[in-house]
Amino acid sequence: ARRSLASPVVSGVLCPCGSPHGSAVESSSGGGGSAGSCGRSLCEASEQDRRLRALFQKLDVNRDGALCIHDLAVGLGRLGLHRSELDLRKIVKAGDKDLDGQLDFEEFVHYLQDHEKKLRLVFKSLDKKNDGRIDAQEIVQSLRDLGVKISEQQAEKILKSMDKNGTMTIDWNEWRDYHLLHPVENIPEIILYWKHSTIFDVGENLTVPDEFTVEERQTGMWWRHLVAGGGAGAVSRTCTAPLDRLKVLMQVHASRSNNMCIIGGFTQMIREGGPRSLWRGNGINVLKIAPESAIKFMAYEQIKRFIGTDQEMLRIHERLLAGSLAGAIAQSSIYPMEVLKTRMALRKTGQYSGMLDCAKNILAKEGMAAFYKGYIPNMLGIIPYAGIDLAVYETLKNTWLQRYAVNSADPGVFVLLACGTISSTCGQLASYPLALVRTRMQAQASVEGAPEVTMRGLFKHILKTEGAFGLYRGLAPNFMKVIPAVSISYVVYENLKMTLGVESR
Repeated sequence: ARRSLASPVVSGVLCPCGSPHGSAVESSSGGGGSAGSCGRSLCEASEQDRRLRALFQKLDVNRDGALCIHDLAVGLGRLGLHRSELDLRKIVKAGDKDLDGQLDFEEFVHYLQDHEKKLRLVFKSLDKKNDGRIDAQEIVQSLRDLGVKISEQQAEKILKSMDKNGTMTIDWNEWRDYHLLHPVENIPEIILYWKHSTIFDVGENLTVPDEFTVEERQTGMWWRHLVAGGGAGAVSRTCTAPLDRLKVLMQVHASRSNNMCIIGGFTQMIREGGPRSLWRGNGINVLKIAPESAIKFMAYEQIKRFIGTDQEMLRIHERLLAGSLAGAIAQSSIYPMEVLKTRMALRKTGQYSGMLDCAKNILAKEGMAAFYKGYIPNMLGIIPYAGIDLAVYETLKNTWLQRYAVNSADPGVFVLLACGTISSTCGQLASYPLALVRTRMQAQASVEGAPEVTMRGLFKHILKTEGAFGLYRGLAPNFMKVIPAVSISYVVYENLKMTLGVESR
């Protein structure tokens, strides 16, 4: 007889026919002799209740009539099911109706019934051939639909972790037994483990937006993710603002004749305006997070509909196209704030009384066109930044899934941070010359009678006077802020998610 991973005790909770145990439990009102959907005597409600109670008692280690996280950890461990603390918290949270932090018998039964229904839906979505079994090709196809490419050998590894009768396919019983006391409910969670752009804020909001599931959109979780991401970005940008201001100063003022170094730059800023001057331009940089994120998200959703895909998750090239167009729309909408940020970062002490005064001065002296200086190199920079960031992140993700993911798609915090840092750095490196030219064009106040500087003319001038190295002025402080920015935004993001009641994945 086949031995399930969940042990005979867990398997015994369910009908051998594979019908949901819920039907049997729910039929208990009809008396002890009522039968389940399969019509077998083994499915009688009283027998089902006895089996559920037997499992509950096995898991209730401290015999207090309720299952806490410690009970589940020890009890499941004894049954050969080892779950992480995060998984156990998810189980308790999903079933805990009275919010006392543990599951009584009724809550435990309700959780199993509800969870099995979800598992049945996921099983059907994976069973592309509708033959009641999942094979390696179906796993490969399902993940490919979500943008994750894995080999058939990797799919077979996943199968082996659940297949207990050596057929290299998974039937409903094997699938149910393996996942019954595991919180994963939806195959897109493999993607959602790897949420990227809402977590990592390095000061440049040019990344492709994250995907949200239908459930997240319907329950309103999407805006909580965005709020958490915005808050994380605000804290991250504020903490790394001195490095960001130094980068802008070096991009605009550094040259062969004025070779600014990091320590010298900080010294110069403090000498000119005191320690507070290190945060010049940060206010507008934080303020623009909310409108930019909101516009980009709404544009991204509309562009997805225009593309007309029926997939819940877009393929990689579709994400790049939709993300780049959404980024262009968002950047166009808030671009005057970008110009203001650069001017505020470069201002001298007493030059402007605040952001509004700066905007009024620019409008009066240079006209409305000044608020769109550097617009073209900024738009051109979106594609290399977003494209390379996404490509590197997806490559690192798929490499990790190929080599190290056996039973779980969860990469862990450090792998996520490393992948996010590397991909963001590569994206910035590719688009940096365009970002430098944009900043110089934004900084240039028009002098009456002076010729307008064009993007092409500025590129030629920099290459002629400073060489290729001139296009990378300020790169050192820019890279110095990546690791602290990513780390800070991740920690703040996770804490804000908990505060807002977003379920961790």
